[in-house]
Amino acid sequence: MTHILSLLTALPVAGAVIAWMAGARARAVALVVALVTLAISLWIWFSVGTGGGMAFVERSAWVPDLGIEYHLGVDGLGALMLVLAALVTVIAVLASRTVTRQTGLYFGLVLLLESGLIGTFTALNFFHWFLYWELSLIPTFFLIRLWGGARRGPAATQFFVYTMVGSVGLLLSFLALFVATGGMDFVSLAHFAASGELHRLIEARLGHVEMLLACGVLLGFAVKVPMMPFHTWLPETYSEAPTAITILLTGAMSKMGVYGLIRIALPIFGREMFALRGLLLTLAVLTIVAGAWAAVVQTDLKRVFAYSSINHLGYCLLALFVVLLPMAGDPARMLSASAALDGAILQIFNHGLTAATIFWFLCMMEERSGGRLGMADFGGLRKQVPVMCGLMGVALFSSLGLPGLNGFVSEFLIFRGAFPLAWQWTTLAVLGLLITAAVILTVIQRVFSGPLREEWTAMPDMTVAERVSVAPALLLMLLLGLAPQIVVGVINPTVLRLIDGWRF
Repeated sequence: MTHILSLLTALPVAGAVIAWMAGARARAVALVVALVTLAISLWIWFSVGTGGGMAFVERSAWVPDLGIEYHLGVDGLGALMLVLAALVTVIAVLASRTVTRQTGLYFGLVLLLESGLIGTFTALNFFHWFLYWELSLIPTFFLIRLWGGARRGPAATQFFVYTMVGSVGLLLSFLALFVATGGMDFVSLAHFAASGELHRLIEARLGHVEMLLACGVLLGFAVKVPMMPFHTWLPETYSEAPTAITILLTGAMSKMGVYGLIRIALPIFGREMFALRGLLLTLAVLTIVAGAWAAVVQTDLKRVFAYSSINHLGYCLLALFVVLLPMAGDPARMLSASAALDGAILQIFNHGLTAATIFWFLCMMEERSGGRLGMADFGGLRKQVPVMCGLMGVALFSSLGLPGLNGFVSEFLIFRGAFPLAWQWTTLAVLGLLITAAVILTVIQRVFSGPLREEWTAMPDMTVAERVSVAPALLLMLLLGLAPQIVVGVINPTVLRLIDGWRF
């Protein structure tokens, strides 16, 4: 199907309109649309193949004088991101069953956010891509502002301002690239960068500003990930957002930053990032270790896993920054770099799945406890709700990196690839694994074990419907832990093509 990506992007928009008019049936409409979107995304994933190149390409002139094209396409990376965005949206809709106020608007905004995510992962021209990058901010702001917690106003504003600052950096850098090259197509710019033509054009028409442009792009993606010290918006936003919306934030939106680094920053500004390699690796390790350490001292479960998300995405940053090295003629270095990048892309998907599932369980706990999610509010739940604790334990151990589950494979690949390329920083990053284990085990001990508090003696365990709905996510964690080649076999050719095109 020639226009399948356009149809996939438009489907949630059409669904949003229907959901907005559906009133009380909005959730059912949103769930159907989300499931159809997931089915199409899976079909795209299985159809991409193992060639590593772009598939389902759509390209036509839009505003030629301004270098603007309607250019879509996906490779192994893009197809995996589509599946993640669609899967996380399904989870968010399932977790939103207690929304009773303005349900049409709520689920309409959720579907608009999904469309923004899909557009971001398929667009290959900056103008088109930037529209979707910004589109994702608007529904998120209103979802937090209208349905969030007590401090939802400041949290929504902080989220919007931080991400807009990053977007301004991206916009200014790409406007400068347009002035220098006359185009804004990611594929063409990457080819210019690899051949050295981009450097020549920027020097001739703008002067010595390449590093400044690279920093603008880095800022935009660093805020989105977020990389420390640009992370301060995230804990407050995750904590105050409705838990179902936090699922979308941690499961898909934060992955936009890592995706942007892989798709845009490294191919176009690899030379400048290579010059900053030491600083970037230091910030990646800081993100890993300090993110995990901050999670230790939190008393609210949503904030615990907000900081844990920062920690887990730090491993992706470590993998991306260790490969900022010349690769030509060095097979060992190529092997390590491909392992690190395979691990980073797999970690994007694994963490999105695992974190979304953990927050899904937190949503169930929140419903049963009247909105309470403090660490000190619980204790002994394993005796009262053994099925919930047992199933949530699978997701928690996946986050911990237990062998046999999906989290272990991606982190192992990252460390396998990173250690030969930057053993000093990788050794320091291992501290994050130890602290994360302490965080997860502390949550299990304080929430699941110990004496059962009297107010939870009537807490109901998971219903059959809840068990059935959460089972696919947990089974997928196990499947990817035992057979990661299902994903790695598709993304590895894309990784090899990416590495072959980079020039540092």
